[in-house]
Amino acid sequence: MLDTRPIVHLIGLLGLAMGTLMLAPMAVDLQAGNDNWRAFARSAFLACLISGLAALSTRDALREGLGRRQSFLLTASLWAVLPSLGALPFVLGAPQAGLTHAYFEAMSGMTTTGTTVFTRLDDLPPGVLVWRSMLQWLGGLGIVVVALVFLPVLRVGGMQHFQSEAFDTMGKVLPRVYDISAALLQVYVGLTLAATAAYLAFGMSGFDAVNHAMTTIATGGFSTSDASFGRFTGPLEYVSVLFMVLAGLPFIRFIQLLGGSWRAFLSDVQVRAFLRWTAYAVGVVILYRMATSDAGLADLLRGTLFNVVTLFTGTGYSSENVDEWGDFPLLVVVLVGFIGACTASTGCSLKVFRYLVLFEAIRSQMQRLRRPHEVQHLRLGGQRLEPDVISSVIVMFTVFVAGFMALSVALSLTGLELRTAITAAWTSICNVGPVYGPEVSASGAVEGFPLAAKWLMILGMYVGRLELLAVLVLLLPRFWRD
Repeated sequence: MLDTRPIVHLIGLLGLAMGTLMLAPMAVDLQAGNDNWRAFARSAFLACLISGLAALSTRDALREGLGRRQSFLLTASLWAVLPSLGALPFVLGAPQAGLTHAYFEAMSGMTTTGTTVFTRLDDLPPGVLVWRSMLQWLGGLGIVVVALVFLPVLRVGGMQHFQSEAFDTMGKVLPRVYDISAALLQVYVGLTLAATAAYLAFGMSGFDAVNHAMTTIATGGFSTSDASFGRFTGPLEYVSVLFMVLAGLPFIRFIQLLGGSWRAFLSDVQVRAFLRWTAYAVGVVILYRMATSDAGLADLLRGTLFNVVTLFTGTGYSSENVDEWGDFPLLVVVLVGFIGACTASTGCSLKVFRYLVLFEAIRSQMQRLRRPHEVQHLRLGGQRLEPDVISSVIVMFTVFVAGFMALSVALSLTGLELRTAITAAWTSICNVGPVYGPEVSASGAVEGFPLAAKWLMILGMYVGRLELLAVLVLLLPRFWRD
């Protein structure tokens, strides 16, 4: 029988950390003279009490480390349990949200999706805005750890390609968490501080700079205003583009850069593909808008670059209404949302690496039709692609497409208009952020959606961020057999 005590213990420890971190937005509200600090105090007490009891009752459970099945169950449990703790301040204080809205917002934050059910963000207490940003920042860090530590075990396509280059330990999963997390934290904090400094240098207030730095590096997209990045049009859009692109690159390459190795970064095939495809997407949309829009060239170039990059990386900021650009640009940004950024970044969706593997497999199959007796070994970036990596990527694409279609149908059955249902399924399962359709509010919030639609989107965000197969594998009886 599977021993769940180590899982409970680790969730308890992380819950304690989350409860402690609630003291930061509490201090922000207290300094601002806002009574909402009491909600954070109560939430911190409850989170620490519940989590502390769970950790204490299982304090001797980690002596044997974590096995493979426990690791996957831990990963799936964390992204279900921690948002419930993160939702406490939204229920106990402003905006006095109900269970569905509070959990939706916390899940959207921790999965770095960025879709919101909250309106009138400009009127919310500053502590609430800080907490939303912190949820995304914490979720972004956790997502990279999951990509580097847990997903290679399942071989769902991606990080096993890098295991021979770094962090290839043959022991239990838990020691790898410590090693990788320490290195990632240095990079993650460094990028966040750099983004904060850059935002400040180009005119953001300290409060906005800190919040947007956290959600930029997490590629989350929560903003401090209903206008999103529309408040900061101009040079700040270029600053944001730079850091969104950096956050969309493999964090393992930054770790290697800290070790003095530039070669791995410069020769990374998915880094080059990500930058190239981004340039293509921006270029074709710019050409279309130049032919159909009367906007000035400088504004057109800046707005297109920003809004395409934010959707490619899955950040989800907006400085313009992309839906008003026309059907072709909207199709392009939806397609890039399906691609996403690089593996082991905070970016969203299927990731560039998997598309490269898929294209290589298609190319190989076409060559096999011409030369059926020729033995071919697929390679990517100088490394041989093992058959199980190729098959796992193909399975991942199949499951992803099937999941997207099923979610679209389910959302349409809740009463949403077809365009809204499709983009809601897209933004949820790809963790992109915006939804397009008549039911969406002027600020981009989805608070008017039916209750069932919101819970379906919560499910989509959850399985999309955990890479679908990492969740579905838990439903296989053979996975739990000794």
